Amino acid sequence: MRYAIVAIGGAFAALLTSTPAWVQPAPAVTSTTVELPSGDALFPGDSSADAINNNCLACHSADMVLNQPALSKSAWESEVRKMINAYKAPIDESDVPAIVDYLVKTKDNN
Repeated sequence: MRYAIVAIGGAFAALLTSTPAWVQPAPAVTSTTVELPSGDALFPGDSSADAINNNCLACHSADMVLNQPALSKSAWESEVRKMINAYKAPIDESDVPAIVDYLVKTKDNN
């Protein structure tokens, strides 16, 4: 029995030492350049864009929001509430109507 254990241990040790890790080729590493769109654009509009610029640009680019499909006022309000409740966006309650109105007005014209 002892001979069998020694034989198995020897075979295992031979497997471990037969192909050391340093012999295997290293993976190829390449560099990639990615051009990202400018993220410093503001929502267009005068003071009507203040609430959305002050609250939404911390997480979203204006381009990303403006490329969303047109939604109803209740759907936009649900989206804003989702940002507040699910994602903990620090949006002041008094800014919600202005954000929703801006999105409805802006997306309705597109």
